[in-house]
Amino acid sequence: MKKLIAILLIGLVWGCSSIPVEQKDMGRQSKQTLKAHYIKEVVLDYLLYLPKDYDVKAKVPLVLFLHGAGERGNDIEKVKIHGLPKLIEAGKVFPFIVVSPQCPLDTRWETKDLIALIDYIVANYKVDEDRIYVTGLSMGGNGSWRLASEIPERLAAVIPICGWGDPFTVCNLKNMGVWAFHGAKDNVVPISGTEELVNRLKACGGEVVFTSYPDAWHDSWTATYENDRIYDWLLSHKRK
Repeated sequence: MKKLIAILLIGLVWGCSSIPVEQKDMGRQSKQTLKAHYIKEVVLDYLLYLPKDYDVKAKVPLVLFLHGAGERGNDIEKVKIHGLPKLIEAGKVFPFIVVSPQCPLDTRWETKDLIALIDYIVANYKVDEDRIYVTGLSMGGNGSWRLASEIPERLAAVIPICGWGDPFTVCNLKNMGVWAFHGAKDNVVPISGTEELVNRLKACGGEVVFTSYPDAWHDSWTATYENDRIYDWLLSHKRK
């Protein structure tokens, strides 16, 4: 387990001096413009997996795994309950770096925090920047959709599982590979959340595959992550 501490410049710094107001501005609205900086400290615990042949590789693909709401907190062992960390703990061997952060309690995935984590891993490990992938389940599926829509130019493919997202930004993913999964009987995150995004992305001309499990409830991730086809599919994609 390592801890990431990063500084992001993303917005606003508070000043202590008051702004002079002219009498002509009183009693009416006037256009103003803010130009400032915001400094944020990012602290994330995460699991790091390096493939066995990492030391002899020049560059290695990277997969970012985002867990669901139930694994939030400050006990990193909880991240191993589902998905890629669970498989790795059971002895599964992967040909790529796997980074599995833990989301703090009472929050959802913050995309700026995840971007800081990716930046840190890229700066400190031998990452093939043309082969960076994101996947996640439930809350992590939502985080995958949102992160991919914010940094589409950096990602090669994404696998969101039983997630949801913003149909107004999903067309940002049209130049990357997308394979979405959902259980038809999901009573936690309705399948319509994925269907809407898939249909919108197809209308934008995106490369999207959608797999629906007719008899699955919310857990559509176990069958997905146990299917080796998804990893071959990921590695077949490079950043466009």
